[in-house]
Amino acid sequence: MEKYSVVLITGAAGFIGSSLVKKFLNYGFNVIGIDNINDYYDVNLKKERLKIIDSISLNKKSSWKFFNASIEDKNKLDQIFKKCNPQLVVNLAAQAGVRHSIINPSDYTNSNLIGFSVILELCKTYEVQHLVYASSSSVYGANKEFPFSETQKVDTPLSYYAATKISNEMMANSYSYIHNMSITGLRYFTVYGPWGRPDMAPMIFAKNIFCGDPITVFNYGKMQRDFTFITDIIEGTFLCCLKPPTKNNSPLSIPHKIFNIGNGQPIELLKFIEILENAFSLKAKKILKDIQPGDVEKTYADTSSLYQWVGYKPKVNIEIGIKKFVDWFLQYYG
Repeated sequence: MEKYSVVLITGAAGFIGSSLVKKFLNYGFNVIGIDNINDYYDVNLKKERLKIIDSISLNKKSSWKFFNASIEDKNKLDQIFKKCNPQLVVNLAAQAGVRHSIINPSDYTNSNLIGFSVILELCKTYEVQHLVYASSSSVYGANKEFPFSETQKVDTPLSYYAATKISNEMMANSYSYIHNMSITGLRYFTVYGPWGRPDMAPMIFAKNIFCGDPITVFNYGKMQRDFTFITDIIEGTFLCCLKPPTKNNSPLSIPHKIFNIGNGQPIELLKFIEILENAFSLKAKKILKDIQPGDVEKTYADTSSLYQWVGYKPKVNIEIGIKKFVDWFLQYYG
């Protein structure tokens, strides 16, 4: 396993990004964080995450520097790379959200395509040892073969967001092949837990149940998601960061790997809501509607490849995960 003197993490104020920063700091790594703190969702939540990171850094005496920057700003990022000389780069910065991509596709072009191309080029220029980037379960689109495996084709995206993530994988593969770069892509499956994103279903449902407002349940609740607790996501990501794909001189071998990170146990949305209700000791008022454009009916991760690669095995079941999430929610918002 690799030991890096400097780790650079983009999207450092985000849900996954901030959690990963804390993981690296707790293990004594020197970490550089980049985030543009945009207002896609509550910036106060992002600032609170950064405050916690600051306190961890002081307590651990680990090196932590933060830069407010957008990844599509090549000049500013070039200065950061030149100054900090990272050996590992984890690109978690992206415009997220399936439905938002229908309304504002240009946000996804700028961050997910232009921004990712900047990251690739700078990793090449500064000879970064390993690039890890976030993909998404949404790349499987209209695929009906379950569980989703990395060997399946991903050519039927149902949203522009998914299309940008498929593009990221293709872009990474080409850079890896042409420039012999070690790159790992991670397809995240419905991440939830403390400090989660307010635009995602777990947080929306929790807020409405707590406040007594109705929740909108699409496809009449006949949706299944492979909900994955944040600590399992971070553990799998951390282990992948420490094991870059091997570079070699064979023209047929590309040091670019893609893995699913999920729980491997999809549950129906109505069951998820029921567990939330039990955790709050409150009943939800439900409004059932048709499926929305861009949504998929089911996600289900085959994580056997990741297990073989780094021994990844999710540990947090849905009941325990939701209990931890609700405890945090009541403390933060209650």
